[in-house]
Amino acid sequence: MVERRRFADILPHVILWVGIAILAFPVYVCFIGSTHEKSLIANGQMPLTPGDLFFETYYKTIFIGTSGTTREPVGQMLLNSFIMASVIACGKIAISIISSFAIVYFKFPLRMAAFWLIFMTLMLPVEVRIYPTYKIAADLNLLDSYAGLTVPLIASATATLFFRQFFQTIPDELIEASKLDGAGPIRFFWDTVLPLSRTNIAALFVILFIYGWNQYLWPLLITTRDNMQTIVIGIKKMIVTSDALTEWNVVMATAMLAMVPPVAVVILMQRWFVKGLVETEK
Repeated sequence: MVERRRFADILPHVILWVGIAILAFPVYVCFIGSTHEKSLIANGQMPLTPGDLFFETYYKTIFIGTSGTTREPVGQMLLNSFIMASVIACGKIAISIISSFAIVYFKFPLRMAAFWLIFMTLMLPVEVRIYPTYKIAADLNLLDSYAGLTVPLIASATATLFFRQFFQTIPDELIEASKLDGAGPIRFFWDTVLPLSRTNIAALFVILFIYGWNQYLWPLLITTRDNMQTIVIGIKKMIVTSDALTEWNVVMATAMLAMVPPVAVVILMQRWFVKGLVETEK
């Protein structure tokens, strides 16, 4: 019985490590490729050990750029992607938490109709309304701007639903206590609702940051200048038609750099992220 129990304890760990190896191996190959000459990668002769061009390749990638269809350094692309992802995440959370607070705690005409209209926008993602959204952005002179990259994507019906469901779990006794203390709606929102929502905000921030970071179609349409393109667009433009002309070491270095910010956000906010998704007692 002891041996069987020990095997039952080891088996899940073995499966876990095998899964990690399968997922991590492409990332490892990408990192190795970023430290070798592009000719080795193009010829299929790249070894599985690091090369000696690590600092040279990453310096060129971040500060100089590539000879592909985009010549912008990756540092600018990373900044554009970071601003876009951060503004989208913060904007979605700010708008959603305020709209959910109004729907739950204020009694006004057509309150539920407004909520269901917001909820119905889930059936209209950016890909469906791409032309009218682009037309409005172009008419407002938002092309090649951070406002154009972020404002059309800043509303979120999912986050509104998420916060509404959470606000409905807040005990009514807290509302009555706030009224007895003389607190108005803004004070109640700032002193009670926001502190209780910290874990939910953190969980949503992680999800929405990665959503904004991985955007491809909208930045591709809204930007025409190289200095406004995001890291996802930059990776695509670095890969030219002929494999021999593609600087694969720079492309792989760019892919590695593109993974750093979202991974860092997940790691730094992991505790809040898990707590916000699984915590039921507030």
